[in-house]
Amino acid sequence: MEHDPIVARLRAAGCVFAEAEAAFIRRHLQDTGDIERAVESRTEGMPLEHAVGVAEFAGLTVAVADGVFVPRLRAEAIASAAAAHRPDARVVVDLGCGCGALAAALASRLPGTEVHAVDIDPASVVVARANGRRFGFTAHHGSWWDALPTALRGRVDLAVGYLPHVPTDRVERIHPDFRSHEPRHTVDGGPTGLDQVRAVAAPMGDWLSPEGVFVTLLSTEQAAAVPGRVLSADDEDAVMVLDGAAVGHWGL
Repeated sequence: MEHDPIVARLRAAGCVFAEAEAAFIRRHLQDTGDIERAVESRTEGMPLEHAVGVAEFAGLTVAVADGVFVPRLRAEAIASAAAAHRPDARVVVDLGCGCGALAAALASRLPGTEVHAVDIDPASVVVARANGRRFGFTAHHGSWWDALPTALRGRVDLAVGYLPHVPTDRVERIHPDFRSHEPRHTVDGGPTGLDQVRAVAAPMGDWLSPEGVFVTLLSTEQAAAVPGRVLSADDEDAVMVLDGAAVGHWGL
């Protein structure tokens, strides 16, 4: 194989998937100066998506920025399951949206739907609003449901969220590149990893429509402790659907 200097630099820096990362960089950047800056940032430990400024998610390319949570590929299962479960949804909300990847995916898969996204981190909301202008959703700054316009109360047909669900004592196991460039609150879910799931579930019944649901992804171990129904699962993750009636005052 012909020598590829970018692959060689990435591999020397410890990037296990150097060929795939070099292809990602070239796929999204054309200017040689931009490519050089991205490669340098990546070799210094910046996550690939932050170095390039975009992430690939559910067939879309969404903007990201350093300090903003990088959408995980496993969260694509949320978008697929949610769209299949509620294709008739008229109002959709992405809670804890980060850059708004789930909101973008659902706005693309459910055309004509009113889509909103929420995040408590101001930097994330800036990026989510940029993605919202491109993909057709509105981003709000604030904490969970409280950030939404009050006019949406009782009207949300479909809510989704890749919530922080890593147990506190396992956060240090996350790859150091991500730990150094993403706020801890975007992954730390408390002692069992379910603190933020409970925070979202508690007022959920006030915001969901009569047939409304919330779809999220947890570990299979966590899913066993949550009052919801599994839509899809593998050995590690379970996509769950919760409704206001079933959740009630679970865990409070």
